[in-house]
Amino acid sequence: MHTVLYDRDCPLCTFQMKSLTWLDWLNKVEFLPIQEDAAAAKAPHLSRADLLEAIHCITPENSIHRGARAIRFLGMRMPLLVPVGLFLWIPGVIWIAEKFYMWISRNRLVLSKLFGCKGACAIMPERDRDQS
Repeated sequence: MHTVLYDRDCPLCTFQMKSLTWLDWLNKVEFLPIQEDAAAAKAPHLSRADLLEAIHCITPENSIHRGARAIRFLGMRMPLLVPVGLFLWIPGVIWIAEKFYMWISRNRLVLSKLFGCKGACAIMPERDRDQS
């Protein structure tokens, strides 16, 4: 199973992860907040600053996909996101997506406030998933 590490203290990040739980029909991904000890054990070579800068997807083979590349990787594993994943494979698009992702990441707390994500994003429930 792939593991996505995200910042639970960021309302925008939490909303994104809750959305992904609903899109992960095949239960291919485990979502793990970086605030949990298990996150540090999963990626001991990543610093806290690295983890706060972008989401990270760790494969069972311990390959790491970060930021927009993580979105591209996940997009190819979730049926509704396949068009996004394919779009991000077009030459040059991932470069633009990384720049856009980093801008959002740097401004995520301001964007959360601007879009009212603190309250509104908290309403969206995370999908219960059978992890058996």
